Amino acid sequence: MEDSVFTKIMKGELPCYKIYEDEKTFVFLDNYPAIAGHTLVVPKIQVDKFYELPDDDYQAMMATVKKLAQRMEKVLGKRPMIKIIGIDVPHAHVHVMPFEQGIDTGELKPPKLSEEDMKAMQEKLAF
Repeated sequence: MEDSVFTKIMKGELPCYKIYEDEKTFVFLDNYPAIAGHTLVVPKIQVDKFYELPDDDYQAMMATVKKLAQRMEKVLGKRPMIKIIGIDVPHAHVHVMPFEQGIDTGELKPPKLSEEDMKAMQEKLAF
């Protein structure tokens, strides 16, 4: 299988705004965020669908989602939401985003974030 864009990011072949990394997971800001703070949690093992992950990798990914969600709420003061879409990149991943009451998430317009905005968010969320 050819390396996914996420695998290339984890290998350092493509840049990212890294938030967290452990033995089994890697977390970084989405380059095309739906909202400021839009973050991706990616297992280090490359499989297309999250339900194809071995149980320990799935559990590690979801444990990292939980840690990130707690960090996001603490730092940004917004309750996080998660989405598993699975069609844009053939590498299992979970979207974690700050949620704003009253916003229809299906109609979010991608914000125009500068490199400085992305770096500032990276610094806020990193753990």
